[in-house]
Order: sequence, then C-alpha cells, then structure tokens
Amino acid sequence: MFIAHIPSGYIYAVSILKNIKKTKIATHHIILSAVLGAVLPDFDLIYFYLFDHRQTHHHKYITHWPLLWISLALISYAIYACSSQKKLGLLSLITCTSCILHMVLDTVVGDIWWFFPFIDQPFALFTVNALYKPWWLNFMLHWSFALELIICSLASFIYIKRKKNN
Repeated sequence: MFIAHIPSGYIYAVSILKNIKKTKIATHHIILSAVLGAVLPDFDLIYFYLFDHRQTHHHKYITHWPLLWISLALISYAIYACSSQKKLGLLSLITCTSCILHMVLDTVVGDIWWFFPFIDQPFALFTVNALYKPWWLNFMLHWSFALELIICSLASFIYIKRKKNN
C-alpha cells in the first residue's frame, strides 16, 4: 500500500462514529486517532532509510508486527472497560485497530509477518513481480493499485458528502 493508508483510516473512523456517539469524544479526535494509526506502522521508514540503510525489510520491524498492535488493542480495551480513563482507552483502541487495518491492507501485496516473533514466515495474498525500474513502478502498474485508488475515491466521496451535510 502506498497511498491508501490515510484514506483507509478516515473511512474506518467515519464508519465507527455512529457506534461511539455516546462517548462524548470529539469527532475530530476519533478521526485523528484512526488516521494516525493508519500510518503509524510506516514511521519505521525513517529508521529504514536513515539508519538501517535498507538492510532489513521494514515490515520485519516491531512497528509492523501485528501481534504488537493486537496486544496493545487488548490493553487499550482493558483501559477503556476497567478504568476511569475511558477517552484515553477508546482513542488508543481506535489507533491500535487502525494499525491492524494497516497490516491487513499491507498483506494484499506486501509481506507481513503475522506471527512474528514466534514464526518467521511472511504472508502476502498476491505477489508483485519486479518488472520495471524504479521499483515502485511495479506497484503502481499492478492491478492492486486500483484497489488503492478505489479506497482513495471512497474516502474522498465520504469526505465531500460529510462536508455537504454539515
């Protein structure tokens, strides 16, 4: 996934707004939490390019471990359910589940180590063959990029519709 993580976070946020109206959390905080979570795993690219010099596949870094985000989502839910910090718990839960959404979307054509660190096996639904240079052109010309364009278009449509209704 190249361009659809932020739009997917927006779609996710808008889709859960109706279910969490009673929380009295500002809509923009919910959207911000989901959008942040949608890109948070890719913050590892800073390390990947500046320090690791592309030696390790960035999907092997801890920020791309689904078990990390699942564990943090469970902790966030516990905070939400069992403490007085309901807002913090819910916003962190939204962020963590949005990170999990990031992993799901990356699994379409990018290797994700779903059971790392216990099993060192990447999973991807489809493979993008290296046919073109530069490398990113392989992804842009692959059919899966149409899925990204659909996600971006849907997010744009929802955004425009919401603005029109407000």
